[in-house]
Amino acid sequence: MPNELHASLAVHMATPPRKSRLSPKARRVLELLANNPFGVNEDLLRVGHGFSRGMTAGLIRAGLALRYRMPLRVGGRTIEVIYVRITDAGRRAIEG
Repeated sequence: MPNELHASLAVHMATPPRKSRLSPKARRVLELLANNPFGVNEDLLRVGHGFSRGMTAGLIRAGLALRYRMPLRVGGRTIEVIYVRITDAGRRAIEG
């Protein structure tokens, strides 16, 4: 029985992980983010470029992008603006 378990594990470990392919839309988002070193305002991605919140959420879950909040002072008030930024993994995904 232990040998069967080891053989089963060896088969699973010998199979290389499949490389997921980026959709054209995901590639466009990542290329846009790659050209902006500090990231892009999330609302601008949605309204100005037509990318859904689900698209950015999927890239974030996959580790290809990250979301961060930046306080911004406007007219004597401080608001938080949400930015999306590419990760190193995201850069590798669009390169290869």
